[in-house]
This record gives sequence, C-alpha cells and structure tokens, in this order.
Amino acid sequence: MQKRTARTRERVLGAAADLLTSEGRAAVSTRAVSAAAGVQPPTLYRLFGDKEGLLDALAAYGFRQYLIEKRALEETDDPLADLRRSWDLHVDFGLSRPGFYVLMYGEGRYRGDIPEGSETHAILRRNLTRVAVAGRLRMSVERATRLMHASGLGVVLSLIATPPSERDLGLPAVAREHVLRTITTAGECEQEAATDLAGRAVALREALRDRGTTVLTRSERALLADWLDRIADTGPPVVRYAPDRRDGRDGHA
Repeated sequence: MQKRTARTRERVLGAAADLLTSEGRAAVSTRAVSAAAGVQPPTLYRLFGDKEGLLDALAAYGFRQYLIEKRALEETDDPLADLRRSWDLHVDFGLSRPGFYVLMYGEGRYRGDIPEGSETHAILRRNLTRVAVAGRLRMSVERATRLMHASGLGVVLSLIATPPSERDLGLPAVAREHVLRTITTAGECEQEAATDLAGRAVALREALRDRGTTVLTRSERALLADWLDRIADTGPPVVRYAPDRRDGRDGHA
C-alpha cells in the first residue's frame, strides 16, 4: 500500500512538473494536475493536504532536480573558481526552468525550511567557507552567504521577468564579479590578500569552528568568535565616485 501511494505521489508530482514547465505557474491547478495524472481531485488532498501542500512538494521536486546538478560539480583546489561555477549553474538552472525557479524562490513565500532548499543553501555556505579558510573572504561567511544568495536571486528573477528578446545575458557575469569583488579579495595580489585584516579574521573564525581549541574555555571561545565576526563584518571601505564629466552625469545612481 505504501509503495502504491509513493508511486501515485510521484506520478502526480511528475504531471504537475510537466504542466509547470510547459504552461507555467497558472496552469498548475488541482483540477488540471488531477486530470494530467489520471487521479481524482480528492487524491491530491489526501496526498498533499491542500494546494499549498502540493506547491510545496513541487518546489521540493524542483530543488531535488537542482541538487542533482549542484552535487555533480566537483570541487577543485581553487575555491573562487568553484564559487563562480556554482553561480553560473544557479543562473543556468533559473533561466532554463523559470517556472520552477519562481515557485522555489520568487513567490514571496519562504520555502527555506524545505530540506532540499536548505541543502542548496548549505552548499553555498560550504563553498564560501573554503574561500574563508584560504584567507580570501572580506566578511563573515554568514554575511557573504546572504549577500551572494540575494544577489543571485535578484539577477535571475530580474532576467526571468524581462522578455527574452530584451535580456542582457551578460548581466549575470557582471553581477557575479561585482559580488566577488565585494566579499572576497579576488583580483588582488597575494601580498594584499595576506594583509587583509577582515580576511584573516574570517579565516581564523572558520579554522576555530572546524577544528576547535582546548586552550580557551567555552565562554572565551564564544567571546572570541563574536570579536572575529565583528572584525570580519566591518566590510571593505566605501568607494566614493568622482563626477563623470564626459557625459554630464554625477557618478551616482
């Protein structure tokens, strides 16, 4: 009985996924999904509770497809290159599966508590932790993770909302490098990276988190972690732009 229920559930999700991909979010109604899956509407409510439960399950289905691609990315000895590849994969997934992407990230409903969604976020954090351990992160891993995640979402959702013929497909790479310049020492010489105080604080914070120490008490470790996070999150200096007199603009957005 359980196996039959599981098969029915997967069939319904497959039908819903096909509708979402081919016809968009508006096509995913309980009636349309039931008809496409060859089941009665009460079956959907028995399996998923209500329509929101079906949409949550469909979002989890999308995250599983995304994770297949994420897990296939092999780590190299260059964490910054791996971070770029991860960003590019995220963008490609969103633009190739816009219906799923909007359902997963763009409906104004928090779906981060879906286990598969949490794992994708954990992968990003792990990639940034590797950058931090290498001494190349300007801020705490937590803040860098939030910033890169938010920037990636903004770029992809903006492109999805733009008619294909008007999309600037070079925008994701520009945004990626802008974010990396903000959160890492990418593009700077190794001597400058080595003297970066925030980067050193982040590297020490992650090394202590990973390996720990018995020299300090628990309260001392907590205090040190707070100090290191505060140093890490001072961030890079604000760049003030001089007026651009070539086109009459003042250099501010």
